[in-house]
Amino acid sequence: MKKMISSCLAAVGLAIVTLSAAQADTLQDIKARGKFICGTMGTAEPFSFQDPKTRAVVGYEVDICKAVADSLGVPLELKLIAVEARIPELIAGRVDVVAANLGWSPERAQQIDYSHQHFVSLQKVLAREKDQELKSPAELAGKRVSAVRGSSSEQGARKYIPNVEPVTFKDPSGAFLALQQGKVSGFVGSELMLAKLRQQAASSAVPVKILEPALFVEPWGVGVRKGDAAMLGQVNQVLDKLEASGEATRIFDKWFGVGTPFNLKRDFRIESIKG
Repeated sequence: MKKMISSCLAAVGLAIVTLSAAQADTLQDIKARGKFICGTMGTAEPFSFQDPKTRAVVGYEVDICKAVADSLGVPLELKLIAVEARIPELIAGRVDVVAANLGWSPERAQQIDYSHQHFVSLQKVLAREKDQELKSPAELAGKRVSAVRGSSSEQGARKYIPNVEPVTFKDPSGAFLALQQGKVSGFVGSELMLAKLRQQAASSAVPVKILEPALFVEPWGVGVRKGDAAMLGQVNQVLDKLEASGEATRIFDKWFGVGTPFNLKRDFRIESIKG
């Protein structure tokens, strides 16, 4: 019996050591390969999108990834990933971190670790202006709404709208088109995205409106593999320095502030996510 217990303890100890070594390897791998691989979407302006002039992928979250790469003294490599592939790509080790509109949720926090919040998103619902009976998200109970597949917007619709029937799409353009074509009654997404779509549709045959109040508030963080304390610490250290130096505000204003299509004032701080 003692021998069996000793063997079991040894096996557990070996597993812990192996796991700890694997977790510590991310920073070592980055330095060994000479580049930092950040998973991002590349289709979500102004977070990560293709600059129409240079064709380079740029944006708010790209700048954050660049700051992490600079702190490690290596170049940044962006890997474009779909919404539903964000967590699988991270867990599989095909990217070092994920900075891709990654809202915090209890379910996701069981699979991965989150950095401090670098953005706070109001999740709202877009509806057709002609649907005058729809004045708030509550009035979508029992109706069909669109969302990006695998997004927290989809999860939020299921959680906060009673008896809702989500219709999901690979990207926001498909979800928005479904609303315009009358296939759904609402489209759930971040306030930023919906505001831009509303502006674009203002002179179209199907103008749209944003329903109030917000469906839910969602902090966004950089995704790190579960238990990867060294990588998480590195990202948080960079974020804290950006906040303390004022650079976080400058990056925000560059992509969201006066002179941009969003014209927003920063009303949050980089801090730990209070789940």
